[in-house]
Amino acid sequence: MLALICGKGEFPKIIAQNCTMMPLIASLAQFPPDELIPDICFRLETLGSFLELLKQHRITQVCFAGAIKRPSIDPTLIDSATRPLVARITAALAQGDDGALKIVIEIFEHAGFQVVGFGQVMPELLPPLGILSHRAPNRQDQDDAARAAAVIVGMSPLDIGQACAVAGSHVLAVEAYGGTEWMLQSLIARRQAWPQGGILFKAPKNGQERRIDLPAIGPATCRQVKKAGLDGIVIASWWSRGT
Repeated sequence: MLALICGKGEFPKIIAQNCTMMPLIASLAQFPPDELIPDICFRLETLGSFLELLKQHRITQVCFAGAIKRPSIDPTLIDSATRPLVARITAALAQGDDGALKIVIEIFEHAGFQVVGFGQVMPELLPPLGILSHRAPNRQDQDDAARAAAVIVGMSPLDIGQACAVAGSHVLAVEAYGGTEWMLQSLIARRQAWPQGGILFKAPKNGQERRIDLPAIGPATCRQVKKAGLDGIVIASWWSRGT
């Protein structure tokens, strides 16, 4: 049986609605899903108890979906089942995004759960290979995409972000704290300061754990891309850089 550990946004609802059997819905108390009612809410301070509760519900697989921010820890709320995990939780909060998520996966796997990505649960949600727009990318678009891919590779060891915007081979912005939405909003605010056209590029970092936080594009991102004056979106294939 599957537990869907949800963050904010529409994505968790999309996954839940497309599962053949309704998963158990769980969420961090500070970041409830937008359009789902959680069966279980938990805090990091009670993670150990939450893992035990999942076992009681006969959960064997967990899938993470949706956006969260790093919650602060209240030491007075840590329960006895979570105390053995405190060192690993603290280490995760001190890491970059990918490093933190790898520790989270280790905690769940050590507890006996299989961690699966949404691409394994719902592979039909992954975009197909090829050109998905009416207009094919021109030579400058292709050059911008190649430049952007090199930027993501260069950023990978720093564990900063999964996206950047490039126009006329100039790097306009890179994703950092605040995510893609914040990055695109910064472009919208200074739209006249850079060459028109260009692309938003999203791809997993080299060596990234892909079962959690796989780069995603939704309608809100598409609207921001248009508002920023970019010509299109390039998202790396799931298979093109390994699984």
